Amino acid sequence: MSPTEMAYRKTAVGGASGFGLLVALYDTLAGNLRRAAEAERGDDLGKRTAELNHALLVVAYLEDYVNRGSGGKLADYLVGFYRSLRQKVIEAQVKRSAEILEQQMAQVLKIREFWQGLEIRRASYPQQEVEAWANSAGYPGASTAMHEQSASSWSA
Repeated sequence: MSPTEMAYRKTAVGGASGFGLLVALYDTLAGNLRRAAEAERGDDLGKRTAELNHALLVVAYLEDYVNRGSGGKLADYLVGFYRSLRQKVIEAQVKRSAEILEQQMAQVLKIREFWQGLEIRRASYPQQEVEAWANSAGYPGASTAMHEQSASSWSA
């Protein structure tokens, strides 16, 4: 990660809400996967390994962030997604496949887009409207309370 990217991330995370932090973590995860794919194509196994190790650390943090006690479908979906992502990262390493990493990056960016939409709505609308939108966005069981918990002590 370049010094410019690091400065951007520190600024973005500094005042971020729960959704903003999730967007920043997904940005970090997507960047790790992109750089790992580039390293794989360049036959730089050391860089690939470092990027994927960090990606797996971010995935572990995201998985810990899921409120499994809510019993919601979103929580179940995310737990399954993170499990699958870990498996695909390992598969990509074994098969030395940049394509698998890029496919996973695309999936990460789709979920990032969802969190970004919630962040935009949270900033623009009262809390009740954000909760209604989250529940109707194809992720039943989502609640902003789950994502607004404080996680500011972690940095990517």
